[in-house]
Amino acid sequence: MTPLQSLATAIGAQVGTGNLTGAATALIAGGPVYYIKEAFKGKFGIILSNLFAVFIVLALGFMGIMVQSNSVSSAFTEVFATKGININPIYIGILLAILAIFIFLGGTKTLAKVIEKIVSFMAFVYIIGSLILLFLNIDKFSEALKIIFIGAFKPSAVLGGTLGITIKESIRYGISRGLFSNEARMGSTPNAHARANAKNPHEQGLIAMLSVFIDTFIILNLTVFAILTTNAISSGKDGISLTQVAFSSTFGYFGNIFIAICLFFFAFSTILSWHFFGAINIKYLFGKKIIKIYSIIVVIFIILGSYLKVEIVWQLADLFNGFMVIPNVLALIFLSNIVYKIYKQYK
Repeated sequence: MTPLQSLATAIGAQVGTGNLTGAATALIAGGPVYYIKEAFKGKFGIILSNLFAVFIVLALGFMGIMVQSNSVSSAFTEVFATKGININPIYIGILLAILAIFIFLGGTKTLAKVIEKIVSFMAFVYIIGSLILLFLNIDKFSEALKIIFIGAFKPSAVLGGTLGITIKESIRYGISRGLFSNEARMGSTPNAHARANAKNPHEQGLIAMLSVFIDTFIILNLTVFAILTTNAISSGKDGISLTQVAFSSTFGYFGNIFIAICLFFFAFSTILSWHFFGAINIKYLFGKKIIKIYSIIVVIFIILGSYLKVEIVWQLADLFNGFMVIPNVLALIFLSNIVYKIYKQYK
């Protein structure tokens, strides 16, 4: 991959991170399982890297992909429902699955090219649409900031005590959703960055950090302010339906369609990226021959996710995301001296 394709694949995974030296060979081989094993050596390193590989396959390759297909099917059923048309969400899942399998079969180069184009274009479209919405609701911007600060310290004042929203719950959902959004610390996106044909590992590390900035500081905040400035939060909706309420309150029925289309492409690029991350770790655990079987299972999970209840899908994803963090963060702590050496050499 080119550095840009690696960045696009990482952002694709985030909307949907680490480096080494003495373990440069580990980087070339492709991702966290190699640097985790390199960090600890011996049996402990092998156990941790194997656990990480299992967790990432479950968290992203299966559970995370179900979240994506679930969100897309919810968005499109909402679009049709507003026109009085009831559509079975499984049909959306089948469409996603068919599109995905064609790209899975095309290999890494095809995947990278598709994601690069989808992410670049759709991020631009979504940012422009969100900025127009914020401009049209600019008089509510200061109120949105106020809600954020009040909600940070007294969430019940914003969402109501009847919902049982406490500081504890805010922290729990803040961490889990933040983790799900930008994947920082999880060790998922290094699978893409490790394949970049970059001049220097430090440069690619900076690019990796840029993907978190684009995802969290730009795209995520635009969504937050779109919801708050339109007071969509009072609708009682959640998930993608809440974002659709925000955009439809400003743009009418087109807002529903706009979010559904944006989500379709964002989620589809995430599905491709996460399948790729999972495939790298399946190969590490079982060898190349199992990858096709893994791809078939992923396709089944895409269809399953499209009609399961939202709560179950998110809880499973949160659980395995949390498991992923532990071996990755331990390795990053142990390898921090190597990262510092690379930084000093680069400087």
